[in-house]
Amino acid sequence: MAKKTKSRSAAQAAVKKRSGAKAAARSSARKAVKAKARTTPAKAAPKKTARPKQRIAISHHREEDFKADGLRAYAKYRDLGIAEASHGLAQAHVIRLQGPCDPNEVSKLHFHDVEFQMVYVLKGWVKTYMDGQGETLMKEGSAWTQPPKIKHMILDYSDDVELLEVILPAEFKTVELKA
Repeated sequence: MAKKTKSRSAAQAAVKKRSGAKAAARSSARKAVKAKARTTPAKAAPKKTARPKQRIAISHHREEDFKADGLRAYAKYRDLGIAEASHGLAQAHVIRLQGPCDPNEVSKLHFHDVEFQMVYVLKGWVKTYMDGQGETLMKEGSAWTQPPKIKHMILDYSDDVELLEVILPAEFKTVELKA
């Protein structure tokens, strides 16, 4: 019996020795691949341009900050100072759509050439159409994103609707389409 135990121990030691040699060989191979990757010239990665340092933007609600100087004539916008603070990385504003809704003026199919767009309903409701989604009624507390260049339009809204909109980048192009 003692002899069997010795042979088993010897066999286990031999297995450990072989697996140790295999592990060392694998480790050496990995090191060689990593070293080769470091010395092989990689494709020139595009250099990231350093963005200017962002600053804090604080905006308190004031009625006089709502201006009719935005994208749509039927809306008033309250700029939240994000575009300036982020050096154009993003913009955010509160939008008040002026009621009553006139579908002849409002319901125009369009898209925005943006990287990101998110809307949150602060008050009231708005009925939208988005390509691939159809008509959706968004109520107070609803939020949605609009993928880049998605065709969409506003169909109707309550007289008291207020929306928070966040867009990247701050400057973008809007393209009106024929319905």
